[in-house]
Amino acid sequence: MAEIPLRNAGNPTLVTDSSTVLASPAAAQACAEWELLLAASSGNASEDGHSRLLRALHVPVEWGTVAGFADHHGTSALLYESLAELSSDVPEDVLAGLRRSYEGNVRKSLVLARELFRVLDCASALGIELIPYKGIVLSEAYYGDMALRQAGDLDVLVRKSDAMRMKEAVRQLGYTPRVAIPHAAEKAYLDSGYECTFDSPTAKNLLELQWALEPRFYTVDFDIEGLFDRAVEVEAGGRKVKTPSAEDLLLVLSIHAAKHVWERLIWVCDIAQILRRGNLNWEWVQRQARELGVERILHVTLLMTNRLLDAPIPEIVSAVIGEDRAAQEFANRFAREMQAADSYNEIGTSYFRLMMSLRERRMDRWRFVTRLAFTPGPGEWEMLRLPKYLFPLYRVVRMARLAARFARR
Repeated sequence: MAEIPLRNAGNPTLVTDSSTVLASPAAAQACAEWELLLAASSGNASEDGHSRLLRALHVPVEWGTVAGFADHHGTSALLYESLAELSSDVPEDVLAGLRRSYEGNVRKSLVLARELFRVLDCASALGIELIPYKGIVLSEAYYGDMALRQAGDLDVLVRKSDAMRMKEAVRQLGYTPRVAIPHAAEKAYLDSGYECTFDSPTAKNLLELQWALEPRFYTVDFDIEGLFDRAVEVEAGGRKVKTPSAEDLLLVLSIHAAKHVWERLIWVCDIAQILRRGNLNWEWVQRQARELGVERILHVTLLMTNRLLDAPIPEIVSAVIGEDRAAQEFANRFAREMQAADSYNEIGTSYFRLMMSLRERRMDRWRFVTRLAFTPGPGEWEMLRLPKYLFPLYRVVRMARLAARFARR
């Protein structure tokens, strides 16, 4: 299997060139479409980035496949933005289809912006601080346009102490929780859960109110209070809003991508946009990743961003990554799986084993297993309603449900 150096990194770290893995004519064709999507999604306005896109356009491609890739990976708007400037090289009907998709995304982004401001204004009236991240805020802050990411939902961080008040407040705005948590279990859910998802009158899963970044069993115990303290002000939809600092966001998005096994290209594009801004405090990022036990996750994310999108890796980090062979192997594997649109069952044993193998510390792997086994959640509360004094028995229910699930596989 051929290997090539990190793109533009100036160091000897090696990654697999996925184009050498695909040998059949059909695979080579798929590789051409994939390379075009990567070139158009890189957000690299340099001469090298432009040249990469022109080279990709001069190879015959199946445009339906390119559009399908972009839709699956959430990069249709980026594809349209790149190709609109080179319209003479793109079939007219293809560009028209991408334009319609982009315009639809603009409309949805405006709807999301309106809903976000309703939620923020409601919180402000109650003296509650919220931090939106990902979605339209990330898009405008780091891409320069709220419609350059495929609009989905609203992700908003709230302090745990304010979560229940905010939950009731958004219900007054017309939002409905997706999962009905018994009133007696709400405190337990705050300790073991991490979010409450809401439907709006017009769309399902529109709002995610989060007081942690991942389910507790992932054992990434991020300091949410510190994240609030380090938050920065950005403009979104013509208003000033708070969002995580670039350093925090780099780690948050890396952990989120790892949770979903880096399945979608847009998550890597987000990291590339952060990296290209520069001026990150890399010593703090490395120290924080080490304290959280997510150094390998960070390394995999940086390697994939560099490998797929030519995003630069600072020298202070590349030297460490060069010694992390496990991260290099994971990055090679996940880059191939992303292109093949492979996915993981996130409640399967192979997925849980993979999540543990991504952690460099034995302590975190052990905590993952124990928390997974003993932390009850909405599934247990919905299955069986126990009086509050019997809540410890939900751990038994949790273990029984996990055992039954794994026995079926």
